[in-house]
Amino acid sequence: VTHSEYTRVWIPDPEDVWRGAEIIKDYKEGDPILHLKLEDESTLEFRIGPKDNALPFLRNPDILVGENDLTALSYLHEPAVLHNLKVRFLEANHIYTYCGIVLVAINPYDQLQIYGEEVINAYSGQNMGDMDPHIFAVAEEAYKQMARDERNQSIIVSGESGAGKTVSAKYAMRFFATVGGSANDTNVEEKVLASSPIMEAIGNAKTTRNDNSSRFGKYIQIGFDRRYHIIGANMRTYLLEKSRVVFQAEDERNYHIFYQLCASASLPDFKDLALTSAEDFIFTSQGENIFIEGVNDAEDFEKTREALTLLGVKESNQSSIFRVIASILHLGNVEICPERDGESCHISKDDPHLAHFCRLLGVELEQMEHWLCHRKLVTTSETYVKSMSCKQAANARDALAKHIYAHMFDWIVEYVNRSLHTSSKQHSFIGVLDIYGFETFEINSFEQFCINYANEKLQQQFNQHVFKLEQEEYMKEQIPWTLIDFYDNQPCIDLIEAKLGILDLLDEECKVPKGTDQNWCQKLFDRLSSRVHFQKPRMSNTSFIIIHFADKVEYQCEGFLEKNRDTVYEEQINILKASKYQLVADLFQDTSKDSSNITITSSKSAKINVRSAKPTPKVPNKEHKKTVGHQFRSSLQLLMETLNATTPHYVRCIKPNDEKEAFMFDAGRAVQQLRACGVLETIRISAAGYPSRWTYPDFFNRYRVLMKKSDMTLGDKKLVCRNLLETLIKDPDKFQFGKTKIFFRAGQVAYLEKLRADKFRNACIKIQKTVRGWLQRVRYRKIRKSAITLQRYGRGYMARRLAERLRLTRAALICQKQYRMVRERREYLRVRQAVITIQAYTRGMFTRFLLHHKAMVIQKHVRGWLTRRKFVRARNAAITIQCAYRRLRAKRELKQLKIEARSAEHLKKLNTGMENKIVQLQRKMDDQAKDLKTQNEQLVVAKASLDSEVNKLQKELEVMRSRQGDGSQLTSLQDELEKLRAELQEAHAHRKKLEEEYSSEKMELEQRVEELERENSMLKSEKEDMNRKILRHSKNQESSASQSVGRVQAELDEERQRYQNLLREFSRLEQRYDNLQEFQPGHRRNNSNQSSLESDSNYPSISTSEVGDTDDAIQLVEEMGAEKAAMDIGVFMKLQKRVRELEMERKRLQSNLEKMEDQALRKVEQDSSDLAYNSLKRQELESENKKLKNDLNELRKAIADRASQNSSSNELQEGYNLLLSQLKAANEELEVRKEEVLILRTQIVSTAQQKEEKSNHIVKWTNSKKPIDKEQALQAYHGLCDKASDWGYLNEDGELGLAYQGLKQVARLLEAQLQSQTRKHQDEMTAFQTQIELLKDDIEKKQEMLNHTMSLSPEAQVEYSVQQEITRLTNDNLDLKELVEKLEKNERKLKKQLRIYMKKVQELEAASQATKSRPELTRQVTVQRREKDFEGMLEYHKDDEALLVKTLITDMKPNAVSATVPCLPAYILFMCIRHADYINDDQKVHSLLTATINAIKKVLKKNNDDFEMTSFWLANTSRLLHCLKQYSGDEAFMTQNTAKQNEHCLKNFDLAEYRQVLSDLSIQIYQQLIKVAEHSLQPMIVSAMLESESIPSLSGVKPSGYRHRSSSMDTDGDGPGSYTLESLIRQLGQFHGVMGEHGLDPEIVGQVIRQLFYSINAITLNNLLLRKDVCSWSTGMQLRYNISQMEEWLRGKNLQQSGAVTNIEPLIQAAQLLQVKKKTSQDAEAICSLCSALTVQQIVKILNLYTPLNEFEERVTVSFIRNIQNHLQDRNEVPILLVDTKHTFPVLFPYTPSALSLETLHIPANLSLDFITRV
Repeated sequence: VTHSEYTRVWIPDPEDVWRGAEIIKDYKEGDPILHLKLEDESTLEFRIGPKDNALPFLRNPDILVGENDLTALSYLHEPAVLHNLKVRFLEANHIYTYCGIVLVAINPYDQLQIYGEEVINAYSGQNMGDMDPHIFAVAEEAYKQMARDERNQSIIVSGESGAGKTVSAKYAMRFFATVGGSANDTNVEEKVLASSPIMEAIGNAKTTRNDNSSRFGKYIQIGFDRRYHIIGANMRTYLLEKSRVVFQAEDERNYHIFYQLCASASLPDFKDLALTSAEDFIFTSQGENIFIEGVNDAEDFEKTREALTLLGVKESNQSSIFRVIASILHLGNVEICPERDGESCHISKDDPHLAHFCRLLGVELEQMEHWLCHRKLVTTSETYVKSMSCKQAANARDALAKHIYAHMFDWIVEYVNRSLHTSSKQHSFIGVLDIYGFETFEINSFEQFCINYANEKLQQQFNQHVFKLEQEEYMKEQIPWTLIDFYDNQPCIDLIEAKLGILDLLDEECKVPKGTDQNWCQKLFDRLSSRVHFQKPRMSNTSFIIIHFADKVEYQCEGFLEKNRDTVYEEQINILKASKYQLVADLFQDTSKDSSNITITSSKSAKINVRSAKPTPKVPNKEHKKTVGHQFRSSLQLLMETLNATTPHYVRCIKPNDEKEAFMFDAGRAVQQLRACGVLETIRISAAGYPSRWTYPDFFNRYRVLMKKSDMTLGDKKLVCRNLLETLIKDPDKFQFGKTKIFFRAGQVAYLEKLRADKFRNACIKIQKTVRGWLQRVRYRKIRKSAITLQRYGRGYMARRLAERLRLTRAALICQKQYRMVRERREYLRVRQAVITIQAYTRGMFTRFLLHHKAMVIQKHVRGWLTRRKFVRARNAAITIQCAYRRLRAKRELKQLKIEARSAEHLKKLNTGMENKIVQLQRKMDDQAKDLKTQNEQLVVAKASLDSEVNKLQKELEVMRSRQGDGSQLTSLQDELEKLRAELQEAHAHRKKLEEEYSSEKMELEQRVEELERENSMLKSEKEDMNRKILRHSKNQESSASQSVGRVQAELDEERQRYQNLLREFSRLEQRYDNLQEFQPGHRRNNSNQSSLESDSNYPSISTSEVGDTDDAIQLVEEMGAEKAAMDIGVFMKLQKRVRELEMERKRLQSNLEKMEDQALRKVEQDSSDLAYNSLKRQELESENKKLKNDLNELRKAIADRASQNSSSNELQEGYNLLLSQLKAANEELEVRKEEVLILRTQIVSTAQQKEEKSNHIVKWTNSKKPIDKEQALQAYHGLCDKASDWGYLNEDGELGLAYQGLKQVARLLEAQLQSQTRKHQDEMTAFQTQIELLKDDIEKKQEMLNHTMSLSPEAQVEYSVQQEITRLTNDNLDLKELVEKLEKNERKLKKQLRIYMKKVQELEAASQATKSRPELTRQVTVQRREKDFEGMLEYHKDDEALLVKTLITDMKPNAVSATVPCLPAYILFMCIRHADYINDDQKVHSLLTATINAIKKVLKKNNDDFEMTSFWLANTSRLLHCLKQYSGDEAFMTQNTAKQNEHCLKNFDLAEYRQVLSDLSIQIYQQLIKVAEHSLQPMIVSAMLESESIPSLSGVKPSGYRHRSSSMDTDGDGPGSYTLESLIRQLGQFHGVMGEHGLDPEIVGQVIRQLFYSINAITLNNLLLRKDVCSWSTGMQLRYNISQMEEWLRGKNLQQSGAVTNIEPLIQAAQLLQVKKKTSQDAEAICSLCSALTVQQIVKILNLYTPLNEFEERVTVSFIRNIQNHLQDRNEVPILLVDTKHTFPVLFPYTPSALSLETLHIPANLSLDFITRV
């Protein structure tokens, strides 16, 4: 008996439609009353009978409530469907639900975060029933079936206005644009999406039901190529609601484009449109509300313009479109004035709106004014012009406005189709139909009639498709097929479209000259009253009723004929054809062919070729014009042909309430729409057959509790299930056995669930009985044991109380005895104390009398000493005052003397001295001239005598040579030997002198270093004390420091990730560039002078110094530790900057020194006659300079001493004033000296110029440094020779010229000396000024420090001063260390250069013995080199480079070197690079590295999906990078090298730039490795983590709906998707083994595993968040077990420190969330503290999805979820639902040097590297 006691049922309810109740008394057949208890605990007697009510519908078990698919319900009927939708919508906020092949979408009237790109990625590639219902799942199913079946698809989106059809269609197109993006750069998908705002602007409007209602139907075909990339699109539109252009009901609006244009009328581009507010125009103000809440029309208009631009609409065409739209608004405001007779009308000539209308459309004003008020009547014989009444003219005006807008709409649609059209061949398409749903209003007119007619056709196609799928399912499972009766609406369709149907009668009445709506309605009554689906209303003769599949609809006949005719007067159209604007004229060129043609375009496909109907030949009369009904019927027929040629997918949009409130469910409105959209019909068809389907394994797992133990032993599950069902269900018609599934009639699954629940309930009762008995026995034992214990303790207590009484009695006696003793003793002690006190006072009086005399003696001596000390202090003070006064008088006298020294009289004295000096110099020059003349004469005489003597001596020498030939040679050799010995002794002496100087300097330096070390040790101790204090103060700052470190680390990771993303983008663009290059046909040739490396790398050059500084910084961080380095890195960088500045200063001083040395050399080369004067002058200036320097040094010392003391600010100011005064005096003294030098220079120059004017014939000698032209020099030389005779003219002996030249040279020498002295003084002045500035800065800094110090407390002052001193000493220490390091580096550099030169010398010696031809690597050479030690280098010839790269990289297989040293190719390549560096061949190094990098890129491009190859080259590339670092010679990379490895460092080249390129290449390979690994793991993750049973028999199975049928799956059997956890772990182990075998660094391996675990977490968690069927307690148990197995694998591979466990923490918490209790507020608090890695949205989503698998589990209540949300509302986090599966962690390649010695490396023979030779 189904209706027994406790059975839950549904009963009708006038408010909630259906209401739940429970039977409280068994119902017997024939009983008139059913006793019920409602949900509010009230009782009800429900009458049963043929006239009253049938038996109520049965309710489904609670376990089935909230199912994703309505067909999974055991009882399929209207209340069950409504309740399931309501529970999902209100409690879980799920807006999508499957109903067989239909997706039911309820409009939430709220923005939901379920349409992001990560959601698209989650649904892409998934079967439709695997994930929660979603519009993306339907789109993915269509896309997958198109690719799998190669059949065109259609998605039919329907529903009433405001249900969300347009939004659903938009999201479906977004899915296709994302998944099937265009393969090239045409961006077709963006254009497809850009068409939406355009169509919404011109085709959508606000209605009472929807703020963005589509007032037309559209069918968008998205075309795909053979690779299923979008290549184009096409759009068809249906039945635009033209009447909205001229009329809007209350609280409605016209089309959005009118309001958008009015809102932007103030823009400069639209001034000529003469638009104002939309309230000023009749066509936009009839609804009385021109605004939509939350919508900005101006911003939407900008989006519309951007979309038009994106689709290629030119600015001129856009302007024309906006002119046409504005003209429609002006046309509506044209005022038509009636005449007195009432039969005619006119328009005012001054009407501004008509003028604007004509101007905007470019037509003549007079003609338009005339034909708006008149019409033409054409008869067979003549033509009449007839006036129209005011009403007729207004109707004609409105018809013209509608006609213009319709043609404008069609033109835009046609343009959009042209822009979306593609020339490529279309392979298939997916169509998205967004069409109006069934409509019924209080007043239904022609538009509602057409809409409902279209829905009748679509419903018929839907019923046939559902029936067909049911038939296919039964035939596939080989179940006997029985005809299912379903509703056939063909009679209703025939009523409308058949011959002499409603449309035919309407067209016939339209042809009648004076046809009216009443006559047409009467014809309907006469001819169609016998039809079943046609009825005549009782109270009306102007309306009729059609019984549609959804409901009865009453249509009012008024306006049917006018709307069907769509009449527009031809004269008005002809005026528009003559427009001066081309676009306006083009709009109406086809008007004569079709007055209101609907845009219908077709696209060719592989399956169907749709062609529009052939145009009818033009005839003279108007019969050729098709009516709107005829056009709509034709276009609808074409649409049905297209849909029948495709595989349809259905989306039914439901409007939950009419108030547009978020998540409010009106059951009455929902049921009305469910009936109208065919959802209930689908359920009825499914319920008529076998709606419940179970696979044999699922049925076995679910209902094996009902089986016997003997049945469980059978191996065949099908046989077990058959035996069980035959035992439980006696009626064989209630179930059928298919090939893979069991089919049940409606209600049978509920019956099985009831048997299963009863079985569990009986088992629970038995378990409870046993447990309760055991608990009672335990309780009795506890009570008995407690009684015995109480008795024992009671008896013990009584015994202890007796013993206590006896003990207290004895204790009382003892206390009395002791008390009496104490009382007597106290009395004795009191008397004794009194006696002692009397004695003490007596003895004190005697002692004080003796001590009084001694105190007087002491006071006398002390007072005398104090008086003497006061006298001494007064005397010292007087002396100090005298000294200070005398010093003040001395300063005043000194100042007065300095003023007198700067006075004019002093300067006159100085000038007098200078004049005397000049006169003396002139006299001296005259005397020298006379002396030179006499000396010249003496020289001539002496020359003659010496010549004679020389001749004589020559003759004697010849005689002596002839006599003593041998003896002379010996003496000359002895002389030379003595000379060499003398030079050697001088060299020894000089060397000893230098050694003594060096030893003294070395001792001084050693002493200085020892002193510094002592100071350093002392500072260290002070620093340690300070550190202890700082540590005490910094304990409270550790948390902030750790946060800052974490923040810095996060920023560093973000920076690395950004850099690596740039690299990834670069690699993608590089890949694309290579693809384009390969795609180009023909022969290509690269530039020979262009480096391939430059084409592959865009990285800037890095200087060696910068790399060295960076490496030093890294080494410092490694040595000091992260925290300490973070504290000292600022000081370190400042020191580096200071070192660079000092180095630049040193170079500048060095250049100045070199200049001064050059000047000194030039001075030495000059004549030495005036050196005495020069030295005298220089000594004088140097003494003055030295005096000034001493004064300056004394000032510095005084200021430094004063600044070091904690003196007041007044003393510092006095010292600063003193410094300024003395520096000023020094500057004045220097100016005086400078003036002396200038005066002397001018006198000498003037004298020289006077002499040059007198002797212009002498060649001029210039002192300038300008280069002299060769021709000028030759001319001067020839001129000097030619003028030799003139010298004789002046003086026959030429003595005068020689004397003059000598004097001139002396003058110029003096001038040069003066100039050099001047420059020297200027340089010194500059240096002094620089020192003064530095001292000023120093004083200011010290002043600030002093002020800061004075503001501190005494203890803080001590700490601050100690800290400053430590800083200063640290800086000095660092400077000394830098100096020592520089000296050591220079020493190493010189040694390295010396070794290089020695090797070069050896090579040159060896090369001189070899031939000039190419040296062949013969066996003899090899034998000679084997005698030497192997240096770890490999030599190859330049021509063999391509073969080397091909052997080691291009043709290399990982298994070829698997048995050798890991990363062998990298070592071989580096050894070849070492040899090229050894021979200093930069071209060879550059070529080899470039070829290596390019070859690796090509190999990886060729094997872009091979994990083993990618891992192999990642290991080799990183090893080559480490080798370049390890052997670079940088100290930062040499700390772990052996001595032999340090000898193998590169000698000549710095390859830092190539290290950067290899580092970037390693990052690209790592990203490719992650991509390959994720691609391999992705199909396994969901099946292994969520679906496989790691713990057998734990997971329960729930009934599945239609979506789990085989038609939605890719395969019929288990398929390749059945992966287990073991296979996933096995795959991870394989990846780990391959990377370990290839020698990949463990740190990189850990990062790879970390990234893979992140992908596992993201994919698993996203599927968990999108699948209701896996959100259960058993799944949480399975998931936690799987995670523990993966953690165990990590521990086994020693990867627990890689961070992989942290990445799966959200998944761990999600598993725990599924397992914890979810009832009380304590549970809510526990969940909030537990799920710290999950976002609020993820926690709420899991709780909403949580589904119990049996009746003993409880659902999560809505109040509990609200409680969770209240607890978590304080979280500051980004609202994220799904995890980003494409996120990649930034990779870090740590430096790992190799311990392998290159000289011990063995090259296997199988590599065929015979052309390289070991060196």
